[in-house]
Amino acid sequence: MPTSVRLTPEIEERLNFLAAQTGRSKAFYLREIIERGLDEMEDCFLAADVLERVRKGKEKIYPPAEIKKDLDLED
Repeated sequence: MPTSVRLTPEIEERLNFLAAQTGRSKAFYLREIIERGLDEMEDCFLAADVLERVRKGKEKIYPPAEIKKDLDLED
């Protein structure tokens, strides 16, 4: 799926340099950056959503003792 992104001149210069030095395309690095960054963004923002649901009492939470018992991890 084609997508356009506006980059600052500094970022574009860095991307051009990286591509030129390694012989890979700018598209390769942009895909890598997005894939790696998306994982981090999902972790961050989805966790924030869960935390908000916990604070509002809309998300079930389990005490550590119950988890240990359910997973048969008790001492």
